[in-house]
Amino acid sequence: MPDALTFEGRVARCRFRAWHRGTREADYVFGGFFDRYHADWTAEELSWFEALLEEEDVDVLAWAMQARTAPPHIDGPLLERMRKLDFVDIPR
Repeated sequence: MPDALTFEGRVARCRFRAWHRGTREADYVFGGFFDRYHADWTAEELSWFEALLEEEDVDVLAWAMQARTAPPHIDGPLLERMRKLDFVDIPR
């Protein structure tokens, strides 16, 4: 059965999945990135984020911190934004 979610429904699903990764560190990276940038995303950029959410957290964090090379379907301008990590507000 095809995915019947609207763009807004996909965004809502991504918001939930971004902030419920299982570790606080991953929540901050995925959720903070989502909160900072999602409002301007095109359908293609949202699809990229959906694909990112399917990856293992440890891999995404390694790609974001440039500890490992990202695969071609993930590497690109959005991952470059994620690498800046300037969207992560760590409470003290």
